[in-house]
Amino acid sequence: MGNFESFSVPYKKIDERYSKKAVYFSMEFAIDQALKIYSGGLGFLAGSHMRSAYELKQNLVGVGILWKYGYYDQTRNPDQSMNVLFQEKIYSFLEDTNIKFEIDINKHPVWVKAYYLPPQTFESAPMFLLSTDLPENDYLARTTSHKLYDADKAARIAQNILLGVGGAKLMDIIGYEPEVYHFNEAHALAASFYLYNKHKDVKKLKKQIAFTTHTPEEAGNEKTDIRLLEKMGFFCGLPLNEVREITNTWDDVFNHTLVALRFAGMANAVSKIHGAVANRMWRSYDNISQIKAITNAQNAKYWEDKTLQKAIEKDDFKKFKKRKHDLKKELFDVVADQTGQLFDPDVLTIVWARRFAAYKRPDLIATTERSLELMNDLDMPVQMIWAGKPYSMDYGAVSIFNKLVHLSKQHKNIAVLVGYELKLSALLKKGSDVWLNNPRITREASGTSGMTAAMNGSVNLSTFDGWIPEFAENGKNSFVVPEVDINLPIHEQDQLDLDHIIDVFENKVRTTYYKEPEKWFEIVKRGHADVHKYFESARMADEYYKEMYTKI
Repeated sequence: MGNFESFSVPYKKIDERYSKKAVYFSMEFAIDQALKIYSGGLGFLAGSHMRSAYELKQNLVGVGILWKYGYYDQTRNPDQSMNVLFQEKIYSFLEDTNIKFEIDINKHPVWVKAYYLPPQTFESAPMFLLSTDLPENDYLARTTSHKLYDADKAARIAQNILLGVGGAKLMDIIGYEPEVYHFNEAHALAASFYLYNKHKDVKKLKKQIAFTTHTPEEAGNEKTDIRLLEKMGFFCGLPLNEVREITNTWDDVFNHTLVALRFAGMANAVSKIHGAVANRMWRSYDNISQIKAITNAQNAKYWEDKTLQKAIEKDDFKKFKKRKHDLKKELFDVVADQTGQLFDPDVLTIVWARRFAAYKRPDLIATTERSLELMNDLDMPVQMIWAGKPYSMDYGAVSIFNKLVHLSKQHKNIAVLVGYELKLSALLKKGSDVWLNNPRITREASGTSGMTAAMNGSVNLSTFDGWIPEFAENGKNSFVVPEVDINLPIHEQDQLDLDHIIDVFENKVRTTYYKEPEKWFEIVKRGHADVHKYFESARMADEYYKEMYTKI
């Protein structure tokens, strides 16, 4: 057995409000640009959580996987369309713990090595990252920790076993003895069966497990053939009849989120609207935990430009304009470097940037002549930037990305950027005037990119979904698109939303920016103040303890 004290602990004294020992499992963490073990929003959330846990002196450690090739590097083909590059990453700042141990995957022993991210490196909670890329393993076992969200189903199950069983076993080896095992999504669910093997009591499991669900549609939650999971070793050697009994799964479809809700002592959705949706979605199932709404948030210390912050808080419009102008120039240097487009920092700049997925409708505003005419208006000019990574095997989303790339070739004020990671995300938020968010209503559980945009003086233009209903005061701290009837056919919803977005942009956003700059600054200031009140991740990390960890 090891000793957790042999690793550096960031505080001389844990804050007594957060003394309960907790371990937070996540498949991805966006801690710093230098550590590319994330894909998008789930990782951005986890990264901000780890930073706030550090700032609050919480008794919490993080467990993830050291992805050898990360998610992927987003590059371009010769015609500027998107390409996918898997490139080996080397991290000299991680500490080798010299801890190696075995877990069983697919009836084979697999060696796991633990690396340590010291808290002082990026000012985060202590973190352990697991790797199977070891000479002791055969090639297949080594690839388990190669690519985040591997496209192969069996490979993803192996990754879930590595995170859950490997992480739980590591906690035993270092002697940390967590009182709470917090699963960020159900990827680490296999840890439940490892823990169950210790005491054979589901009631005890419920005193150990907290669970965060992010998926607002039942069909979107992961389901797997229970016999494949048994074969892969997901259940840690438990007989299948016992697995069925403790999970109440009597057919062959194993619903990961449902089982996590049955094992958890407390669970949370990631916004108030998602909380209502999640409770409706799961209420017909028995023996599930309470699902509270703890809205996602982001870490201001990491994301916020300090000069902009001071100008906004001191109500200094002149300094705000100067700093925003400079930050736009920094962003536009990247635009010029990637695309050859020269953007003007005096022109209203709108950004759509997040993971490319169909329900987020990245190309909605580019699907009509009316919007393109608006883009080409010389009296009140507009510049538009898109950025974001689709899942590499989501060919529909990749096609949308490429369609926008080819559209940008025809317009000098439209650009599509590759490499949407932490660094580019920050540049886009600091260098944008408007942050466009237009998912189909009820599909975006939370969404957080608009939070960090508001922290940097960018005004949200959004449909009424995710975190926005808790934040937005239309025309005062943001601009909100009128709601559509979600019972309408999808194509009608899309058309109505598009018409509303263009109306709001043309008649409110654009005119306020150009004709009422002082009113624009009032909206910026109000958005900045309101996002700090409730959407800074110290509030979220505090609520995890008060509303979940101490209640189970």
